[in-house]
Amino acid sequence: MRVAITGASGLIGSALAKLLRERGNEVVAVTRSPTPATTDIGWDPQQGFEPADVLSGCDAVVNLAGESINGRWTARKKARIMDSRLHATEAVVAGIAAAHPRPSVLINGSAIGLYGDAGDEELDEHSAPGETFLAEVTSRWEAAARRVEVVDGAPVRLCLARFGVVLAGTGGALPEMLTPFRLGLGGKIGSGRQWMSWIHVSDAAEALLFMLDNPEASGPYNVVAPNPARNRDFSKTLGAVLGRPTIVRVPKLGVRLGLGEMGQALLLDGQRAVPARLLSAGFVFGFPELRAALDNLLR
Repeated sequence: MRVAITGASGLIGSALAKLLRERGNEVVAVTRSPTPATTDIGWDPQQGFEPADVLSGCDAVVNLAGESINGRWTARKKARIMDSRLHATEAVVAGIAAAHPRPSVLINGSAIGLYGDAGDEELDEHSAPGETFLAEVTSRWEAAARRVEVVDGAPVRLCLARFGVVLAGTGGALPEMLTPFRLGLGGKIGSGRQWMSWIHVSDAAEALLFMLDNPEASGPYNVVAPNPARNRDFSKTLGAVLGRPTIVRVPKLGVRLGLGEMGQALLLDGQRAVPARLLSAGFVFGFPELRAALDNLLR
């Protein structure tokens, strides 16, 4: 395959690119600053591709572009979070529609934030969207991607990869947690009852590869491990792997005052998402259990 990836240098994109290259596939990075000596494709996520048909000859596109959701959510930041995903996805859909020959599949990034703060409810791919800011972003993001299914000409298969918290040794959420835990200052956040739906970065990349390879795969997939953990249990497990106590509790008020709406959404709200469709399709997780995943990443 010849696979074009937006966000190819990011946490998930780089892991997927490595897997593809290891098995002999060609990876085409979609970037703002293409290197002339490479096969990189240039684009402006706001304006699209130039020339419009530059995706011609690619077998698949994986769209992982979007503004980071970390950082205080000012009005300007929230607009960038929303607009970056919508504009990039609209550009990708337009690029696929203009391509000859056309890519046969689009894997579009998404997130379990779609479900909002759902408490203890177990969430599969049929669960209803929530009413939070991230739920609105993700609903509109997926709607933009679905337009690829109605472009004129050859049909395009679409998979929506709803990622949970992706755990990696470098990059992502885990390294940001390590310093307080290593100092013995780690512990649960708020009540600690909120659910964390996590996945090892290698399983996240393998899940995308599974969607690319499986011609029957389409629609939404929760890209999370089959065993989500409550925040308090995640904290205890991380402390155990590091050999440090986890007796410090971060109060809800401190999170809300210090981090605002972002802290509420990412640290206090939770989703108990399960990968029902991946499991039913036969996908095998390398790290279904949290302790083994953290041991692998940190030891």
